[in-house]
Amino acid sequence: MSKTVRERKLDSPAARAKLKASGKPYWRAIDTGLHLGYRKGLNGGKWVLRRYLGKETYHVETIGAADDHSTANGVETLDFFQAQRKAREVAALAPESPHGPFTVAAAMDSYFARLELEGSKSLVDARGRAALHILPTLGNVPVAGLTRDTISIWLTGLAGKAKDGQDGDAVRQHRASANRVLTILRAALNQAFRDGKAASDVPWRTVQPFREVDSPRLRYFTKDEVRRLINAAQGNFRDLVKAALFTGCRYGELGRLRAGDFNPDSGTVFVGQSKSGKARHVVLTDEGRKFFEALTVGQPGDVLMLTRASGEPWGPSNCTLLMVEACRAASITPAAGFHIIRHTAASHMVMAGVPLNVVAHNLGHADTRMTERHYSHLAPSYIAETIRKLRRNTDPAKSRTSFRSGARDERR
Repeated sequence: MSKTVRERKLDSPAARAKLKASGKPYWRAIDTGLHLGYRKGLNGGKWVLRRYLGKETYHVETIGAADDHSTANGVETLDFFQAQRKAREVAALAPESPHGPFTVAAAMDSYFARLELEGSKSLVDARGRAALHILPTLGNVPVAGLTRDTISIWLTGLAGKAKDGQDGDAVRQHRASANRVLTILRAALNQAFRDGKAASDVPWRTVQPFREVDSPRLRYFTKDEVRRLINAAQGNFRDLVKAALFTGCRYGELGRLRAGDFNPDSGTVFVGQSKSGKARHVVLTDEGRKFFEALTVGQPGDVLMLTRASGEPWGPSNCTLLMVEACRAASITPAAGFHIIRHTAASHMVMAGVPLNVVAHNLGHADTRMTERHYSHLAPSYIAETIRKLRRNTDPAKSRTSFRSGARDERR
C-alpha cells in the first residue's frame, strides 16, 4: 500500500533552500521502482520522477515546479506531498510502464490483497461478485478514465430493466444486488485513491445508488402452513425442518450441531460457529426442549445431531429439492427456500410478544437493528407500548402539571 513519505531535505521550501544547485536531482524513493526527485536551479527547483522500466533502464521526466518562490496550487506548482501524488498518477498512466495503465482490475486485485491480509470474511463474496459483475465490463478500463456516466450506465445495466410480469419485489432485489456490487467497486477505488493511484474520487463518489431497495418484504409461513410443511416433510428432513422452526438457526448452523450442544438443564442449544463469528446459546420453548431431548437421547456428545438419511452431514444445497417437494405436497405456493423457515421462526416469536432483543439474541444478530428492520412491523404490542411510553413523556397536560409543581417547589 502506497503511503505518503517524508524527507527532511525536501519537504519544505526552507529545507530545499539549503541544498546546492546541481544538474543532478536529489532523489527520494516513494514506491517500488518509483523515485521523486528535486532538481534545483538558480531561480527555483523542479520536481522530476524516475521510473524503473526493467533491464537496468529508467524513464525520467519533469512533473511540475516546486513551491520554492510561489504558493503551491496542486497543478503547475507543487509542494513535496502534492508532487508525490502526481508522480504516482503519471507513473500509473504511463504507456511505457511495464504494467501499463492502472486499471479497475488492478485496483480490485489490490483491494482483495488487503482483505486477505486482514482476514476479512467478505473476501470470497467480494471476489465472486467482482468476477461476475465488475471485471467483465470495467476490468480493462483505466481508473483515470472512469467517469460518473461510465459507472452510472454500468450500474443501470447491472440492475437490468423491469420485465413484463416482473413484480416490484423482484425489481427491488435486482437493484439491491446492484448496490452491493457498487459498494465493492467503490471500496476498491477508494483504496486506489488513498494510495495515490487515482487523481480524484469524484467519478464514483457522485454516483447515486438505487434508493429504497434495502427494505425487503420478508416472507414467512403461517401457522397453518407450518403444520402442513411439517406433515409433508419426510424422515430426517422433517427433523431438520422442526429444528429450524424451534431455533431460528441457519441451515449451515443446524448442520454443524452436535448432540452435546443441547443442554437439557437450561433448555438451550449452543451454536459455536455462526455467520457473525460469535457463539450463542439459543433458548428453546418447552416444546423445543422436548424435541431436542428426543433427538439426542442416548447419543454421544460428539455425534452430529442432524444428518441425512444416509448418515452423511447436511451439505450445501442438499435440502433444495426436498424443500421444493415438501412445499408442493403441503400446497404452499410459491415454493420457498429453507431460509424462509428462519424468518418464520423469528416472525412467530415477535408476534407472540417475545421482546426484539431476545429474538435478536436467538438469531445471532449483533444488536437489535437488523431484527427491528425486518420484524418490528409484526410486533404491534411492542410498537404500541413504545408509542404510549413516549406519549406519557410528552403529554402536554402532564408537562404543565409538572411545571406548576416544580414552580411551587421552587417558591417553597
